[in-house]
Amino acid sequence: MIKFDPTAQGPLAGVRVLDLSRLVAGNMLTAYLADFGADVIKVERGDEGDDLRRWREGDLPIHWKVYGRNKRSLVLDLKSKGGLVHLKKLVRHSHVLVENFLPGTLEQMGLAPDLLLEINPALVIARISGWGQTGPYSRKPGFGTLVEAMSGFAYLNGFPDRPPLLPPLALADMIAGIYGAAGVLTALRVAELKGQGQVVDISLFEPIFSMISSEAGKAKLTGMATLRAGNQSTHTAPRNIYACSDGGYVALSGSMQSMAMRILETIGRPELRHDPRFSTNEARVINRDELDTIIGAFIAVRTTEENLALFDAANVTVGPVLSMADLLDHPYTVGRQAIVEVEDEDMGGLPMHNVVPRLTATPGGLRRPAPRLGQHTDEVLAELERLP
Repeated sequence: MIKFDPTAQGPLAGVRVLDLSRLVAGNMLTAYLADFGADVIKVERGDEGDDLRRWREGDLPIHWKVYGRNKRSLVLDLKSKGGLVHLKKLVRHSHVLVENFLPGTLEQMGLAPDLLLEINPALVIARISGWGQTGPYSRKPGFGTLVEAMSGFAYLNGFPDRPPLLPPLALADMIAGIYGAAGVLTALRVAELKGQGQVVDISLFEPIFSMISSEAGKAKLTGMATLRAGNQSTHTAPRNIYACSDGGYVALSGSMQSMAMRILETIGRPELRHDPRFSTNEARVINRDELDTIIGAFIAVRTTEENLALFDAANVTVGPVLSMADLLDHPYTVGRQAIVEVEDEDMGGLPMHNVVPRLTATPGGLRRPAPRLGQHTDEVLAELERLP
């Protein structure tokens, strides 16, 4: 069990972040900064606070507990004069402001970026929106679901004889949050060197699109969009999930020529290495269904453990298909401490991801649990009183 250590210092200690965002992308961005020591102050509404608090499992806000960790909660009414006065004073003494309002809302609140930069010329302003601050969709509301559909991701995801599939999580938001953290850190470097703040414009669309943007060149070259291929790949083979005799599944990938040859040898079919249908990656992609039938038949008569042992012994890239329940006590996640159980007032211990990535000299850490709504309002306002 890991206990939160309020005295822990990370490499971003001394960086104050004002988080006005709600839901996933902004919280992912600021969770990254908070994990590495930034003082993230969640500026929340007094009624129900960040909407992520209402993503509940049973009666507990599990999502908030995970992505709200290491942050402080400040309740401010930004529609009131007093609330705006407090916020502007905080802006003067902060390094980063994060918001995900519909573009134009910040300006309507009297908090346009040019005004914020007048208050604090070195401020980094991260603006998250569905479609970005510019372009024909800039004023159009956008959630991750719409972006996952429109970006081309859903079209690629799933099986060719079935409808496109959305991811079972807020994937576009999560990717945008990580891109946003990288953008903020880049802009902070500029602010440190030149004292110059700026806007970091983060759309939900562009980060997830960047993951599949090679498809744009392919579409232009061929005049066709890549059709869904299930668990197969359209650019390398073999790659699939295969059923085992005990009802389990293993994932196998031969994305390198040497690995594909090793797989054919391991399944006892070394002659296929010289078969023109399978001797090159291009040929294997064309004949991937036939190749999958051969590999699948070999795997299907063995249990999951037998397959894993056999392929591991041959240094073949194979792994089991695991559920989150499987991962809680899996040797890898335990040995790597990829999942850590931290103290929690409701559950006793709550498993969640460890700090990512790992820095050897200046690691991040867990300083405080996700705050109750307004938990730090008095504390933050008292600190504000002491500032010039």
